[in-house]
Amino acid sequence: MTLSVVEKTATEEQSIEGAQKALGYSSMEEFLKTIERRAFHMARMATGNSDTAMDIVQDSMYKLVEKYGDKTPQEWKPLFYRILNSKTIDYYRRKAVRDRVFPWSKYVPNSDNEQSTDIVDLAPGRISDTPDEMIMRSQRIEKITQSVNALPRRQREAFMLRCWEGMSTIETAEAMKCSQGSVKTHYSRAMHTLRDLLEDYNYD
Repeated sequence: MTLSVVEKTATEEQSIEGAQKALGYSSMEEFLKTIERRAFHMARMATGNSDTAMDIVQDSMYKLVEKYGDKTPQEWKPLFYRILNSKTIDYYRRKAVRDRVFPWSKYVPNSDNEQSTDIVDLAPGRISDTPDEMIMRSQRIEKITQSVNALPRRQREAFMLRCWEGMSTIETAEAMKCSQGSVKTHYSRAMHTLRDLLEDYNYD
């Protein structure tokens, strides 16, 4: 027995609603609120500057809304990170040109004093932690952040998208504009490097 048009429509709507609940957002506004903080951390790790990172994130959000507002919620995340990746590459290109034309600008100290601090919020200590345990946890988180920052750019992108965002290999490949094989290679190398850098840290 075949389903009627009404029944099919109802089934499709239920499927869409279920997918939206699994994502945690159903509107573009909700998605942007969900993604903003993590995207900012990623952009700041890439650029080393909060103001630049915020500009990149805001430009990426604007372009997502402008160009891809009609896409489904399932498509927003890989599309957004693809835009963010392109904006970050554009930043590096402009910076390379500026450094060639104005070589002394490379030696201007970075005035961003917030580097690596907000990531602590991503791994809060337990309420029962003693002051010593909180200090040790803070030191471990700082070491992790420094190690992630030390990764080559493409390895860091693959690690952040796969581990931090929980994106699939397919989604990460779309966001990074590369093959799934390249994602696996970058991710594997990142994990290997981080294990070596953090082998003395047993963190929970």
